Amino acid sequence: MTDTTQSAGTRHGDPYATGQDTTTGKVFTVTGQDWDSVVSGVDLEADERVVVNMGPQHPSTHGVLRLILELDGETVQELRLGVGFLHTGIEKNMEYRNWVQGVTFCTRMDYLAPFSNEAAYSMACERLLDIEHDIPEKAQVMRVLLLELNRISSHLVAIATGGLEIGALTVMTIGFREREICLDLFELITGLRMNHAFIRPGGVAQDMPPGALEQIHEFVRLMKKRLPEYADLCNANPVFRARLVDVGYLDLAGCLALGASGPILRATGHDWDLRKRQPYLGYETYDFEVVTWDSCDSYGRFRIRVEEMWQSLRIVEQCAERLQGLEDAPVMIGDKKIAWPSQLAVGSDGIGNSLDHIRHIMGESMEALIHHFKLVTEGFRVPTGQAYVPLESPRGELGCHVVSDGGTRPYRAHFRDPSFANLQCAPAMSEGGQVADVIVAVASIDPVMGGVDR
Repeated sequence: MTDTTQSAGTRHGDPYATGQDTTTGKVFTVTGQDWDSVVSGVDLEADERVVVNMGPQHPSTHGVLRLILELDGETVQELRLGVGFLHTGIEKNMEYRNWVQGVTFCTRMDYLAPFSNEAAYSMACERLLDIEHDIPEKAQVMRVLLLELNRISSHLVAIATGGLEIGALTVMTIGFREREICLDLFELITGLRMNHAFIRPGGVAQDMPPGALEQIHEFVRLMKKRLPEYADLCNANPVFRARLVDVGYLDLAGCLALGASGPILRATGHDWDLRKRQPYLGYETYDFEVVTWDSCDSYGRFRIRVEEMWQSLRIVEQCAERLQGLEDAPVMIGDKKIAWPSQLAVGSDGIGNSLDHIRHIMGESMEALIHHFKLVTEGFRVPTGQAYVPLESPRGELGCHVVSDGGTRPYRAHFRDPSFANLQCAPAMSEGGQVADVIVAVASIDPVMGGVDR
């Protein structure tokens, strides 16, 4: 004799939630009803177990992430992830904008690593256009510079928020203190602290402003003094180590099975870093090391992020040295059928319009003015095809897959965001451990829900 029950959606009269029979237990179709009605009757035989909703606005769930915990006392028996609360619709919106305008959308996905989103998308577009080898050297160096500064700022947030969640408030305050300096550099170079839309197909939006290299050198000198503070506060701190060592354990086999990348994977001792394994943007010409750890736990992921900031500083110094020899070099491809205007500057009215550049366009010829207008409003056409370009973001492999039907807009743009793949590791890291360790495990993953809920 079998026990068949209808789904919760049918019982509540939802015409779109059809009935479903099962011989393995109840099937719950959640259609917006109260949570009490959904979990009523769960594990009737296990009276000691409690279902707890952590999030989606709990500080330790990093924004709009919901964790559904089944607890036996303080022990986590099961952890389920509830995602999809942000619903930004970025990928669909990109289908209705031209190829350059798409950068404005994708930069908002992983909002702690906007330059990684922009770079992956722009390089995928450039691969379809077959102009990968025509990008000016200065634009490539500027991209690497911004990516590594962004890696530092992202890791600072990961360490700061992780410290906040376990009560290490000093780690939080100094982490955000240094990140503010990173954001000041972003604002100096791109004009914005976040959501820059600066890396574009064909190059970058504009040249380095006066005095930027001096401020970058000052930033490097300051960070070399500040980074040892993290080691002094945390590395050998017995309280800090007690909260992180052997917590959130996931070995190499688990990482490979779940598609984890970034610091989670490198904390197992596997030196997988796309900057070395599949170089892009000329990373093979920079001198740096891939940082690994062999503890497979949250402590190893913390140590990797700290050491990676040192390696990023090495790359930033090399970029600044190269840029000193590239003054007045172009930062946008020379093909006028593709090149987005990169000579724009913020005028006295606060709008990005260099009067000299506008006079040049309008005084050259009527055809040049018409072409400029059509390039900006309609965009350029991209040959039919598809391309996938991965890069090493602060959280792991970020890949962009674009499809073109030969028009001025992407037929499809899809991003492989590392936060989405890495979140699969949370149950494996947490089940069987204490409920307090769930917070540490999620913090060590460092998910950004803007990248998850596209």
